[in-house]
Amino acid sequence: MAQRVAIPEDGSKKTSRVRVAVRLRPYMVKQDEKGDGPCVRGLDSQNLEIINWRNATETVKYYFDVFHGEQTTQQEVFLSSVKPILPHILNGQNASVFTYGPTGAGKTHTMLGSSEEPGVIPRAVREVFNLVKAKNEDEGWDYSIGMSYLEIYNEKVLDLLSPSSHDLPIREDKDKNILIPGLTHTTISSFSDFDKHFVPASLNRTTASTKLNQRSSRSHAILLIKVVRTRRTLPHRQQIGKLYLVDLAGSEDNRRTGNQGIRLKESGAINLSLFTLNKVVDSLNTGTAVRVPYRDSKLTRLLQDSLGGSAHSVMITNIAPEYKYYFDTFTTLNFAAKSKLIVNKPFTRETVAVLPVKRAREDCEAGGSGTEPQKKKKQKEDKKTEQDGSSPSAHLHSLSEPSVMDRLIALEKLMMSHQDKARLSMQKEVAESRKEIQELKEKQRAFESKAKLLSQLAGEKSSTSQEPNFKNNMAPLQRKQSTATKPNKQKAVVQPLQVSQLQPLHQLVVGEKQSVCVKKKERKLPDQVEPPDGKENIMQKGWESQLDTSVLEQSRQKILQILNTGSLKELKGLQQIGDKKAKLILGWREIYGDFTKVEDLIKVEGMTEKRFATFMKANILSAMGK
Repeated sequence: MAQRVAIPEDGSKKTSRVRVAVRLRPYMVKQDEKGDGPCVRGLDSQNLEIINWRNATETVKYYFDVFHGEQTTQQEVFLSSVKPILPHILNGQNASVFTYGPTGAGKTHTMLGSSEEPGVIPRAVREVFNLVKAKNEDEGWDYSIGMSYLEIYNEKVLDLLSPSSHDLPIREDKDKNILIPGLTHTTISSFSDFDKHFVPASLNRTTASTKLNQRSSRSHAILLIKVVRTRRTLPHRQQIGKLYLVDLAGSEDNRRTGNQGIRLKESGAINLSLFTLNKVVDSLNTGTAVRVPYRDSKLTRLLQDSLGGSAHSVMITNIAPEYKYYFDTFTTLNFAAKSKLIVNKPFTRETVAVLPVKRAREDCEAGGSGTEPQKKKKQKEDKKTEQDGSSPSAHLHSLSEPSVMDRLIALEKLMMSHQDKARLSMQKEVAESRKEIQELKEKQRAFESKAKLLSQLAGEKSSTSQEPNFKNNMAPLQRKQSTATKPNKQKAVVQPLQVSQLQPLHQLVVGEKQSVCVKKKERKLPDQVEPPDGKENIMQKGWESQLDTSVLEQSRQKILQILNTGSLKELKGLQQIGDKKAKLILGWREIYGDFTKVEDLIKVEGMTEKRFATFMKANILSAMGK
């Protein structure tokens, strides 16, 4: 059975982020028709920028783990991006390398290469054999390497090593490992042996010609290299590491590729699987998704271990510099930026032979309550072993002696007891933390009850002391005025805050009544003449006359400053200004420049004199805390 083991390199590091490398393809032979030049360029070994399609004078910058420019060789791509993850395979862990990008961006060239410049796949397989040869010098482990090669064509899994096979199913075992029953697995002993199987299988992959690419991949190809190492001594521990080398088909715009008929159906299947891949990345980044849609596509089902699973993953993103690939490049960079945030949890897959332990248990149980015929059989077997002591069967029998089996059983019990102790300690810690939380909650409730009692007592005292002053049940506003004239112990703390904010208005309380009286007199004298602006303008003049001129001018300057320099969020923070009005203000400011005075706000679309008056009143009074 397989059991998870901590990572040997660093015990504290239990997660591995997906590494993203971006490779920029050089210009093709045919330049752009308009001769606009490249739409994307690299800044350094990790940063690049692309022209912003919303504003051609701006650029959008991206940061990745590695950036490979136009002059980067295949060797440099392999050494910086792929080679560091290969040693994990020999320790029973999984690794994955896959390319992503639009059609014609150079994904297949990066993975396969040519005879003069081999790509990632031949270099990675050769490096695996070199690592195994270096490990063979250490005694105690036997290594075996195997390969499988498949493609996903129109959502069908096809075996490239066996072209006559049909659509293969995808299964999951009890340990949540992805399996493909019926897939050919060939054992290879050297790189030449691998080349002998891989080259004919690559010719079986489906390719076709489009307007953008003469030899366009019409399917996703996945090469699986499986490394199994087995311990020579008992117990025969077995560690299995897998390397997935994936060459994804590129996303296609059928308006530019000119696909029709079968090619149109193929591009639909490719784009659908890549769209599902995008949904998987989005759901993994949010972290709140109940279900990650791995099963919506066979590609994401096979990449489940690479994205959010237990593999050390590297994504090589291929992009093109021409302007006709601009939107494909832009969306590809956004997808790569999201994939960079995915975190995997690698672990070592180790299998231990359990059958001898089970047999030893049966023997021990049968030894206490066994029948006479069984005892006679054991005596006969002992005599045979005494006669054939030098034979290999005697050696195998010696391994099944009760002392050895008892030790194995004891070791298994110790492992189980350690796990139980860890669980018990965790449960105790959780119980203690819950008790502490409950005690804190009880203390908080006690403090709250005491605070309520104190507030009630203080309220009763204040009510008894104020009863003779308020026998006539005056209105709430009059009570606030009386408490302001007489000092009160409870409101002494709040009083300075109100005075600091409203001190200029405090002096104008009497003036407010006088102004109202004057207005009444003015309205009584001319009986036949009505004010031209109506009641709204009278109210507007009333609230402005209550304010100090210096305070009023300061608040108007603040509003003018926000209108001229404020962002969308700051404009929406003003009273009576929503999202639509804030955008209109920004648009007016970009066309006509800054506002010279606050009254220029009336020139904005949808802002009438009435709305401007309410806007000024609401913002000035809210700023002064009235």
